[in-house]
Amino acid sequence: MDKTIRIGTRDSELAMWQAKTVQEQLEYLGYKTELVPIKATGDLVLNKPIYELGITGVFTRNLDISMLNNDIDIAVHSLKDVPTALPEGIVQAAVLKRGPSEDVLVFKGNEEFLAQKDAIIATGSLRRKAQWLHRYPSHKIEGLRGNVNTRLQKLKDNEQLNGAIFAAAGLKRIGVKPENMVNLSWMVSAPGQGAIMIAALEEDEYCKEACAKLNHEETEICTNVERKFLRLLEGGCSSPIGALAYINEKEDEITFKGIILSEDGSRKKEVNKTVKTRKHIYLAQDTADIIIDRGGKKLISKYGAFEKKYKICSTKKFTDSQSKLVHEDIAVEDSDFIKIRSSRIPLPVLKNEIENVIITSKNAIESLETNFSLAELQFKNIYCVGRRTKALIEKKIGNVKFVARNAKLLAKHLSEEIKGQEVTYFTSSLRLDDLPTILEQNEVVVNEVEAYKTMFSPKVIDDNTDGVLFYSPSTVESYILENKAIGIAFCIGETTAAKAKKHFTEVKVAKVPTVESVIELANLYFVKK
Repeated sequence: MDKTIRIGTRDSELAMWQAKTVQEQLEYLGYKTELVPIKATGDLVLNKPIYELGITGVFTRNLDISMLNNDIDIAVHSLKDVPTALPEGIVQAAVLKRGPSEDVLVFKGNEEFLAQKDAIIATGSLRRKAQWLHRYPSHKIEGLRGNVNTRLQKLKDNEQLNGAIFAAAGLKRIGVKPENMVNLSWMVSAPGQGAIMIAALEEDEYCKEACAKLNHEETEICTNVERKFLRLLEGGCSSPIGALAYINEKEDEITFKGIILSEDGSRKKEVNKTVKTRKHIYLAQDTADIIIDRGGKKLISKYGAFEKKYKICSTKKFTDSQSKLVHEDIAVEDSDFIKIRSSRIPLPVLKNEIENVIITSKNAIESLETNFSLAELQFKNIYCVGRRTKALIEKKIGNVKFVARNAKLLAKHLSEEIKGQEVTYFTSSLRLDDLPTILEQNEVVVNEVEAYKTMFSPKVIDDNTDGVLFYSPSTVESYILENKAIGIAFCIGETTAAKAKKHFTEVKVAKVPTVESVIELANLYFVKK
């Protein structure tokens, strides 16, 4: 148990409480851990209701990206915030024993306002809004965003508000018990509400095995039914859908209640079903079919399907998981603006043991793997750019001595460490970085070996494009061959940004040199706009 498990979490009080709970349980089992707080998009944008943000996983996507970038090992979420389809490469590692699942109303004064025609209730949830208006159609709903303490303070400060709706679990976990609070037993909670979920990388067997020891089977069964029901109805935070399952151990039964409403609460479809626990795998499908047969899908809010407000071009074809990270308000035209083909590397290049080697891309790794056997790739010191490149090198070739964030930082490091020595740089036929130049200026002899060929493959893009995503200087070069500099240039690193600045007026640079970080950079730019 030597590995330290880095636990990613939002930085709100509730999220930190949940992450610390996971931390305590893992450390009790003997694992070493570290908390890594990360700001979520849902915490950054508070001027709109969640259902208007147009983002899948508004509270989880930044943690997903951090995990895919290997900045954290696991992520702790409120399960109700987690999209039913996880990004490729990320899996549900555990669900902790569920806390209270119900919603509660925190109110001012007494409960007489419930009988009033013009009462005002606050919530940022479309599900809560629709159910409240179904029960109290003359009331008005005000949007309310922020963490638990922020929302409580907004309720206190706003004289017009009569009350606000909260998750009982959230209040309980941070030790807040308002004087005036009533349980909304009639309101069907969100799928997964009250449960804490741990996500991990699919390939990380160590973390998955550790987290599996915290899994609560009964909670896992119930929340899986609820979330499958949500997925089958194609709903999310943008749809007024409630679902709750619970197990009666004495009777060996599982009971499920599902509900879907129109946004204004005027129309509702619901289903109740109890089956033997062993038949729970069919429960979500059966109840979703009942709702659909009753016309339930027609009630889903207009927010379930967004008209795209922005258009971006990616100069690299996205994988399925990368496509899922794009803001739902953004239409994407993605294509590979450069084509890669491995070169034939002459065997004499490896005839003698190479002491120092530079590898800056997965393309070079793939070319080396194509040209030589593992036994032939005996490099004493390997230097690279990017943590993902490092991980791939160590998986396929050998240990990496030093990894830098970008080529310039690597050049700076090598200028000091191997001054007066030679280094072999496996590079492209079209090299646009300054690494060899900087090294040679600092008395390092660079032997460049063409490992792969880079060929331009530009596409003509729409003139109404709002932004272009670039991942290397060569993607910028290829783009400019057929297009004008349109909109914002979102770049993977400083070298790419330097090339883009020669053409684009406004250039943004990702904090981490990965495709996912470039996508998030564009997301945040347009969300805040």
